[in-house]
Amino acid sequence: MPDTADLERLLRAVGLRVTRPRVAVLDAVHAQPHLDTEALIGATRARVGAVSHQAVYDVLRVLTDSGLVRRIQPQGSVARYEARVGDNHHHLVCRDCGTIVDVDCTIGAAPCLTPSGDAGFAIDEAEIVFWGRCPSCTDSRPAPFPDSTVQRGKS
Repeated sequence: MPDTADLERLLRAVGLRVTRPRVAVLDAVHAQPHLDTEALIGATRARVGAVSHQAVYDVLRVLTDSGLVRRIQPQGSVARYEARVGDNHHHLVCRDCGTIVDVDCTIGAAPCLTPSGDAGFAIDEAEIVFWGRCPSCTDSRPAPFPDSTVQRGKS
């Protein structure tokens, strides 16, 4: 987990001015990957006090555009943000609770998957989302109903 000096160095390294909101948002994204914008607004306010929604949205856009933060948006979900960038990893998403977990590339270097045809594109990244149920949701699911056709009419 980077400290404040590390976060400031990251911002300067990509040519960004160091501001309290930028440091606070970047810190929050590092501390809790896959948070949505509303959660990041709360985390940022906990770090710096008053900050507008628009300021956090602007910081997230700048951090994403500069490559310090990655924006992901699994189907049916709001945008989420993470600081793990540049390694072309993928995600597991729980269908029930929405938990998102990082998954390393399956093999090789980016893009780690090669399509059967590239249509002339110079492919540099693959984005894969694996869907399922996390252990907590799997364990909390009720047992399936017994088959109603079995033993029907027998006493």
